[in-house]
Amino acid sequence: MDDRTINSIPTLNLAFIGDGVYDLLVREYLVKNSSAHVGELNKLKVSMVNCKSQAEYVRLLVDALTDEEADIYKRGRNTKVNSASKHSTLSDYHAATGLETLFGWLYLKGRTERINELFSLIIKLST
Repeated sequence: MDDRTINSIPTLNLAFIGDGVYDLLVREYLVKNSSAHVGELNKLKVSMVNCKSQAEYVRLLVDALTDEEADIYKRGRNTKVNSASKHSTLSDYHAATGLETLFGWLYLKGRTERINELFSLIIKLST
């Protein structure tokens, strides 16, 4: 997919794919680093894949972003949304959407190595 095509994708669609990418990264991390059973793995996953946690993670990560990545994050963060989770603030919802947008954009650009670097940094900075 070329840059022009990727840049024409609506922001919330980028966030939609980024949510899946991020969710899979968390699941893979938990399976590789925990001997817990699936029920416990799911509880751990939910604790990492929610608006509040993702907002905290992106705040830790923002200084490590390139200018281009920061622009994409801000594009996602500033997107008008119709609703937010009842368990999060609107600010956290926007920040989480920005993180998901960034991960979706990186994925579609084929920058999986950068996705893995950023996810590793999230794990390092959050533990």
